[in-house]
Amino acid sequence: MVSFFYLSSEEEEMVVENIPNTIQAPVPEPTLLYGFPIDSFEVTKGKVKWNQFLAEILDDYNVSGQALYELSNVSKKVYDVRKLKAGAEYVIIHDRDSLKTAHQFIFEPSLTEYVVYNFQDSIFAQVNQKPVEVVERSLAVEINSSMYEAILEQNSSPILVNRLVDVFAWQVDFFRIAKGDRLKVVYEEQMVDGQISDIGEIKAAYFEHIGKEYYAIPYADKEKIDFFDEEGNSLRKTFLRAPLNFTRISSRYSPKRFHPVLRRYKAHLGTDYAAPIGTPIRTVGDGVVLEARYHGGNGNYVKIKHNSNYTTQYLHMSKIARGIRPGVKVKQGATIGYVGQTGLANGPHLCFRFWKNGRQVDALKVDLPSSKGIDKENLNTFKLHADSVRERLDLIEFPKPEPLLASIKYPLPTVD
Repeated sequence: MVSFFYLSSEEEEMVVENIPNTIQAPVPEPTLLYGFPIDSFEVTKGKVKWNQFLAEILDDYNVSGQALYELSNVSKKVYDVRKLKAGAEYVIIHDRDSLKTAHQFIFEPSLTEYVVYNFQDSIFAQVNQKPVEVVERSLAVEINSSMYEAILEQNSSPILVNRLVDVFAWQVDFFRIAKGDRLKVVYEEQMVDGQISDIGEIKAAYFEHIGKEYYAIPYADKEKIDFFDEEGNSLRKTFLRAPLNFTRISSRYSPKRFHPVLRRYKAHLGTDYAAPIGTPIRTVGDGVVLEARYHGGNGNYVKIKHNSNYTTQYLHMSKIARGIRPGVKVKQGATIGYVGQTGLANGPHLCFRFWKNGRQVDALKVDLPSSKGIDKENLNTFKLHADSVRERLDLIEFPKPEPLLASIKYPLPTVD
């Protein structure tokens, strides 16, 4: 038996509207490399060899001398083609035919950026920043040998070491770290291609040094973020403790020291920091350059007047930084020169000298005033913030030492 169904005109219209006119297959997403579609092209990868120029690299990729000349001109203000770094990885996107005509040459001068040299349609050079992922991390470590090793064992970056040295520069003597000192920190890691490119904001930090506790509370007071203790006192002093990043002291201030070059005893009115040649030297405070020159046993040196009470001097530089000359104003932390061994020096180091009220003093023992703390009108708000930061740090547990396996003693076999 056959049954017939009849639709009203309104029902027929609804059926017709719901029948697609054509069936379309989904369009596949193109494969992108550095933002360029590469499905129709071939990709060749390589590394820049020592003393290799772009013309040599592109010799097999049908790029004319005229195109290379134009690129050389347009790229000077972007990234000079003559400054390709040996070992830098590069990619060539080119045709699949026998000519293999290059469309783009791309290389990475650093972890965070890549440079595109384009040969098709229009010739141009362009520096692009890679996408950065910001990841919040927290770590807690107990120091057995050095803070550097302890932090690297937690798969963090050496950059974090220097950041913490700056935060606690006046509370912790990093040249006398004791076994058992402990630290906690909440901070941001900036990741590029799965690798740490930089350390971002430090959100909270704690340091236990020779049994004494120090908290570092970041707070924006008058739109500038700085670090304070729980009571709102600034952790900063007027000066940085050291003019170099984390290094070692090779000789301290002494009224009588055996001079390694002159081979006799004489006063050593400075602190020597051993460091590789070329290590940047930074001014420990704001000031005006008094002297920047070469002179006898001092070698290349810079002397800076900070105010009516304080003056500092930096000796034995390999070279003085560009633009550093008498009368120039400098900001705290600015690079003023580079470690060397000019003058009377038997190895690469910086001799750092410090004057207070016209008299040379031991820079490691001088008592300096603190920077300004939180304003009274903001102190209650700050303390609420500080309480929450402390609570967050206190919740981070230090790793527990792995238990030692007890030795098992077996009875000696008896002999009948």
